[in-house]
Amino acid sequence: MTQRTWFITGASRGIGAEIAKAVLAAGDQLIATARNKADLHQFESSQNVLTLSLDITDEAQVKAAVAAGLERFGQIDVLVNNAGFGLLGGIEETSAQEVERVYRTNVFGLLNVIRAVLPSMRQIRSGHIINLSSIGGYRSTPGWGIYSSTKFAVEGITEALHGELAPLGIHA
Repeated sequence: MTQRTWFITGASRGIGAEIAKAVLAAGDQLIATARNKADLHQFESSQNVLTLSLDITDEAQVKAAVAAGLERFGQIDVLVNNAGFGLLGGIEETSAQEVERVYRTNVFGLLNVIRAVLPSMRQIRSGHIINLSSIGGYRSTPGWGIYSSTKFAVEGITEALHGELAPLGIHA
């Protein structure tokens, strides 16, 4: 079995941190990102890890993080788009600024990372893109309309990627 390199956004806590721990336990290499690199201290003791501060809403930062990961490990085999946050509130009560912020992270940030990683996966004609969503991506409920709409978008993006990338040996 060959060693894989994983790029995980939102790796500082929750599901992202648990996936990162499993990656290291399996002996794979890890590019762990979070808004604040200090929050990734639990992973810094391993030679197989590169920790980076990353605001996925900043396209230049995303490109730089991917370039740093490729420079360190040579390729990215698995992308886990985990970074994101929820927004609870009635649609009428949610401000335009709140809506824009959650979309910038949950949808446009996810796309920034995909667009930055895909050229390297295309080059090796291999890879996996895992976009974490939620039950809100299939069914919305009162108070969760805006958040759920971002997760509906993630589902649609992932479904399209699956078809677009399969002929290249890349899985979504």
